[in-house]
Amino acid sequence: MTATWDVPLTEIHMSDEDVAAVMDVYASGWLTMGPRTKEFETALAAFSGVSRAVAVSSGTAALHLACRAAGVGPGDEVIVPALTFLATAHAPRYCGATVVLADATSEHDPNVSVADVERRITPRTRAVIAVDLFGTSADTAALRLLCDRHGLVLIEDMAQAIGARRRDGAPAGSAADLACLSFFSKKQLPLGEGGAVLTGSDERAATVASLRSHAMTSGTWDRHRGHSESYDVVDIGHNYRLDEPRAALGLSRLRHLGDDLAARRHAVARYRARLAGVDGIALVGDDVDVACSSHFAFPVRTDTADLRIALRSELPVRGIQTTRYPVLSALAEYAEHADGSHPSATTFADRHVCLPLWGGIGDDAVDRVCDAVAAVCGA
Repeated sequence: MTATWDVPLTEIHMSDEDVAAVMDVYASGWLTMGPRTKEFETALAAFSGVSRAVAVSSGTAALHLACRAAGVGPGDEVIVPALTFLATAHAPRYCGATVVLADATSEHDPNVSVADVERRITPRTRAVIAVDLFGTSADTAALRLLCDRHGLVLIEDMAQAIGARRRDGAPAGSAADLACLSFFSKKQLPLGEGGAVLTGSDERAATVASLRSHAMTSGTWDRHRGHSESYDVVDIGHNYRLDEPRAALGLSRLRHLGDDLAARRHAVARYRARLAGVDGIALVGDDVDVACSSHFAFPVRTDTADLRIALRSELPVRGIQTTRYPVLSALAEYAEHADGSHPSATTFADRHVCLPLWGGIGDDAVDRVCDAVAAVCGA
């Protein structure tokens, strides 16, 4: 049976402009790695405040290629947050490296602890991957200093944080050697699939651009235009290309992303005002975080795991969809890390619920969710 929701976790609305942009590509007859991809990369770099953006087929592909561009390989260790989506931890393992999980900052702050990252650095550590969980930037300024002291590469997983800023006002991703975006359907810039690597290094951008297309020295579009007669292959690359219809959709939707993020902040502010006095519910972050985050999701923390279970059980009965993120060590593939050394991440994972949020969610829908949460909490 397919569930139907009165208030889903997220919704995607395609404008006539979006649809026309994609149909123009199909009418053109050129469907992969052409002029729209290049234009999308240029616009994406400008929006993100970096010099280079390389579009790829997914956020996971972006993380994998960022690790390769960072020189991650067998024998290396890469430190990643214990609380993140599994792709963050999979990417270094694709390169043959060992993953080391770091704890969250606290039971109330789910982003990675800089102090715990430092504690886990060894002579084998090659890189640190910071994650901007739920759209709120990790403390990448402090992680930048830490990585510089130890000669490490800093990769920032911005899959949930396009358009976010750090607490000091700098763009998310600006402190990292490489930053990774995702354009999966639930993200703020939804293309269905897709991702990008952001960097200020021409050399690393060239590496990512090469590896995304089998490490070939020229692409089909170059040969189509007569810029190259043939090609060579200079490494073991991958088929991580972004197609032209998604690039065109990205260009169309990127023009309105600022408005979408502003609407998300409005909804979050309403959520926070309505839920501030509800017993058993703690809000995540503060007013600065609200202003700086790009709000991929709206998590609340419950005082007890039982209340989290009640919300996850009762809200769907009322037609409201929710979700939560498990700590990585709770997954069978990462069970060897369930050693009790990530208590803050584990507690947050056990006690948080993500409520519905998207750019077009109305005040009435937010109020309905808040009323339901208060009812379950006995308010």
